Amino acid sequence: MKLKDHIQYRIQQLDIAEKIIFINIICFVFPLFFKTILFLFSLSENFFVGLFELSSSFQDLVFKPWTILTYGFLHSGFFHLFWNMYLLYFSSRLLLNLFNSKIFLKLYFLGIIIGGLTFILSYNFFPVFQDANPYMVGASAGVMSVFIFMSTYSPSLEIKLILFNIKLRYLGIAFVLLDVIQIPYGNSGGHIAHLGGAFFGFFYAQRLQKGLDIDLPLDNLVEKISQLFIRKSKIKTVYKSKDTSDIQNKKSNMVRDHQRRIDEILDKISVSGYESLSNEEKDFLFRIGKK
Repeated sequence: MKLKDHIQYRIQQLDIAEKIIFINIICFVFPLFFKTILFLFSLSENFFVGLFELSSSFQDLVFKPWTILTYGFLHSGFFHLFWNMYLLYFSSRLLLNLFNSKIFLKLYFLGIIIGGLTFILSYNFFPVFQDANPYMVGASAGVMSVFIFMSTYSPSLEIKLILFNIKLRYLGIAFVLLDVIQIPYGNSGGHIAHLGGAFFGFFYAQRLQKGLDIDLPLDNLVEKISQLFIRKSKIKTVYKSKDTSDIQNKKSNMVRDHQRRIDEILDKISVSGYESLSNEEKDFLFRIGKK
């Protein structure tokens, strides 16, 4: 197998979260080489980076609307990238065991968008930011959206933290409180964007716990993005027309039953650990994670 084919094969084997992490790494490394070229030719790097950073100005957003997404794939340094991707990987392991890839993508990308809008709104509303016009980069809002979603949806799930176990709800609360109290001490816009992403993750989890999904105009954008990461099946399914209300009711009941089943398994894991699950329950979690 050629090296190119081997790399393509390995990339295809990555799950959706791993592909997002891979793209973030590429978007971090590539500009480093590009900056070297600009430096050698005595050119300013600000123009190139400025095309993708998110400005706190609504006017800049109008002329560069793509920055509401692209800022989430840039990072200011290695540790900024490392900790974001570490938390994203950890959160995605939990989420993808219960939900499909589209739920993950919706949380991640809408978290970035809502975090970015929260950043812009705050700099145009709060008096303390009146004379400031900063730019923002980083995937933190999307990462917080995924993490707080899981902290809300499965609050009693325990994870091992160094020498002791801690429930997800307490980690989620700690992350949010840290962002709130750090706003006056630097990177105010970044912490506010984190809170915007966290709010969306919390809201989405609350909706799903009631058996309801979120239907937004931006869902079409997320659907198009998901097509870039998820391979389409060549098998076509033809549905016979049925009464719309009946279909919606059946779908809603299926979602509620599905959520109830997941909650029961998570409660069992929280009390007795993963090994206490039956083979059928383990298979159920495995199938959900593969969807």
